[in-house]
This record gives sequence, structure tokens and C-alpha cells, in this order.
Amino acid sequence: METAVVENPATSKDTRWKLLTATMRRHGNRPHALIESLHTAQEAFGYIDDVAMKYVAESLRVPLSKVYGVATFYHYFTLKPQGKHTCVVCTGTACYIKGAGQLLQAMEEKYGVSAGETTEDGELSVLTARCFGCCGLAPAAVIDGAVAGKLTVAETLERLDKVIGK
Repeated sequence: METAVVENPATSKDTRWKLLTATMRRHGNRPHALIESLHTAQEAFGYIDDVAMKYVAESLRVPLSKVYGVATFYHYFTLKPQGKHTCVVCTGTACYIKGAGQLLQAMEEKYGVSAGETTEDGELSVLTARCFGCCGLAPAAVIDGAVAGKLTVAETLERLDKVIGK
């Protein structure tokens, strides 16, 4: 789902722009609504592109550089479209020691996708996070929103094959 290039998103008939506009208006188009507005854009479009960032910057009267800085600082936000399915691998100390690196390497070998990328067919995005806070389950991953712990390479690939239909 891409944001369409529109002259004025505020007057667009696309309901996703209307959701974003409503979020900003609910907060009086004030700069303090930046993070919530970016969350709304992310939820509506699946990612935050340049058009959305410019619209948020203009609407909230904050510099585009600040919007970009916030969007790139927080791990939740993404600036490019994600795959139909996601696998977020924890790379915190416990998970890394227990094999997170091998999980990522196996996914790269089998699906041809590195951390932070999406497969060419758009089916799978592989992401990393610093820590899930479930170190006792190391190595852990979140596959399509479900936490999976004490993963082996074989189990991880099997779970991914199930969700992407291979």
C-alpha cells in the first residue's frame, strides 16, 4: 500500500489521509502530536514515505528534518513498504549468544533476504530489534506478531515456510 502522490493530502478522498488529518486535528495541529501522527501514518499506509513526512511537517509546523529524525530514530517506524509477513529477530545479548545470528544467516541463505530487507516477491520482511525483554526464551523472534522462543534454525525456517506458504 503506497501513499499516492496528491497535491493536497488534506483534501484527498483517500480515507488513509483523512485518518492522519483527523489525528493531527484532534491534537490541534500542534508539534507535540508528532509521534502519534507518525504512528497513524504508519498504521494507515504500512510505512512512512516522503509525502507523508512532508504533510505531517507542514500540518504540525515542525521542520521536516525533525520529522525525519523522529521517524528514523524509533525502530517501530519504517520508511519503506514491508512484506506481507514479518519476522523480527531479537539481537539482544542473550538472543545473540544463543543463536540469533545463525537464524538471520539461515533466512538470508534460504529466502535471499538480509535483516532490514524484504524479499523480492514482497512476501517476507526480516527485521531486528535490540531486545524483546524475554531473555529466558533466547533466541526469540516475533513472526507475524506472535512471539516464538528457544528457536532453532530448523524450527524458524519451518515456521516461516508455514506463514509464507512454501
